[in-house]
Amino acid sequence: MFWVKYRCVMVTQDAIDVLESSKLSGGAQPQLLPGTLPRRTQLGPVSGRWGQLNLLGERHWVHKRFYPQIAEADREADRYSRTAGI
Repeated sequence: MFWVKYRCVMVTQDAIDVLESSKLSGGAQPQLLPGTLPRRTQLGPVSGRWGQLNLLGERHWVHKRFYPQIAEADREADRYSRTAGI
């Protein structure tokens, strides 16, 4: 499937970085940083075996094994928004 893009999402205190990986690595070896999102960005909610996310204006799919990390990132984003007064 030539149109498949592998992305890694790195959540830090300051931002959410969206990283691009090669197809051969299956997303395990990020090579480019196509964009950064504000830390207050909500990634979820997601549901089903494969949840849909919108990152940098593109639709992506995430397996349910990563749902706990998405939920934690969203809880932290909510805390950030409340403390920053946004």
